[in-house]
Amino acid sequence: TQKVLRSEMGPAGVTLRATVLCLAAWAGLATGDRVYIHPFHLLVYSKSSCEQLEKSTAETLKEPTFTPAPIQAQTAPVDEGALRQQLVLAAEGLEADDKLRAATVGMLANFLGFRMYKTLSEAGSATGGALVLSPTAVFGTLASFYLGASDPTAHELQALLGVPGEDRGCTSRLDGHKVLSALRATQGLLVAQGGADGRARLLLSTVVGLFTAPGVRLKQPFVQGLALFAPVVLPRSLDLSADPELAAEKMDRFLQAVTGWGTDSPAGVAADSTLVFNTHVHFRGKMKGFSPLPGLQEFWVDNSTSVSVPMLSGTGTFQHWSDAQNNFSVTRVPFGDSACLLLVQPHCSTHLDRVEALVFQHDFSSWMKLLSPRAMRVTVPQLALRGSYDLQDLLAQAKLPTLLGAKANLGRISGADIRVGKVGNSVLFELQADDEEQPTESAQRPGGPEALEVTLSSPFLFAVYERHAAALHFLGRVTHPLSVA
Repeated sequence: TQKVLRSEMGPAGVTLRATVLCLAAWAGLATGDRVYIHPFHLLVYSKSSCEQLEKSTAETLKEPTFTPAPIQAQTAPVDEGALRQQLVLAAEGLEADDKLRAATVGMLANFLGFRMYKTLSEAGSATGGALVLSPTAVFGTLASFYLGASDPTAHELQALLGVPGEDRGCTSRLDGHKVLSALRATQGLLVAQGGADGRARLLLSTVVGLFTAPGVRLKQPFVQGLALFAPVVLPRSLDLSADPELAAEKMDRFLQAVTGWGTDSPAGVAADSTLVFNTHVHFRGKMKGFSPLPGLQEFWVDNSTSVSVPMLSGTGTFQHWSDAQNNFSVTRVPFGDSACLLLVQPHCSTHLDRVEALVFQHDFSSWMKLLSPRAMRVTVPQLALRGSYDLQDLLAQAKLPTLLGAKANLGRISGADIRVGKVGNSVLFELQADDEEQPTESAQRPGGPEALEVTLSSPFLFAVYERHAAALHFLGRVTHPLSVA
């Protein structure tokens, strides 16, 4: 352990000591008072697996390949109900080791998500715009590239994902399939929420568009492995070089037709690209016991500008904490037994950036322990936030510009010389009332304690958290409830 604590994470730029301590803190949150260091060995190759890998190394060069269908090929629309059911099934019957893997991956995704969120926030600080990021989608996208990478790129990606592998021995290397399978379990634990009637309140759909230049052949084991991260993987070919802007439009139109979500990919594709990897995520959360307020309500974008938006309101007993020293409050609104929406409200809207920097960091879990039950009436905007960003840009801003660049070794994706043109992450995040349900029994009754009024009618922060895997699935900043991030 001492040897591990002294080592560094290389290009990730964060010491392993800090990572292990953060993991221990999050483990304490996930398992009560018991604090321990998460077992990375559950995510790496076993000795027997390593022996099999050594025997099959020569066979890797002979892996079956295929040419993706043209982008014009007819494609069935995504069935989001079926995707949700697949995730629920993935969360059922998890063994103890499976749950521990899910918690480990969930926490590693949190730390990577904090880092990418900070980078994205700093890049947009000049505009002060809305922001929504999925730590699990970022982690899953980079873990997918790890699945298709060989050294030195694989080693660098493993370090970025947060798992030490300094000796480069087989039994210290991540098993990409274990990682993506555990990530799928964390997603399943999130959506497997419902009331006593078993109705679904959460929807989470992940679709990957894998676009290649004509003639590029993809390796079947790589594409099949992606199904652990995204149940819908769409390999398609199109001309990426003649008109990069037109190619980007075609990819967006294709994914819009298949998903119907209306999320745009980051603009621009490099003319010499042979591969574009787009991850699209749709989340819809229905708030238990919340109902729409009549008409439209004012939301103050800044001190002098307001917009009229639909608002949702619910009365009941919620977890709450107010930090008088740092001038912000946190309210926890449950989606189900283990998933919740965390609402972070600055006491002064001009302090949003400072509160964001304070709250969305590695000790995020510390103030969550301070929440306590309180009779409340909570009013929050109905949300429909769209965000898109290129992970290559974020990696460049995080001083990792070459990680997925022209010299990246991605030989497990294709036998061809792959040049990645864009690694897009697009999110559609929706927050709605639970229209079919009346306020819960915990609502305020006559003669009960006076309800604290909390109205989020000015810029605020939010997070979607699931406690079994201690995973933050979404982080965001709302400056306009119906805006493009």
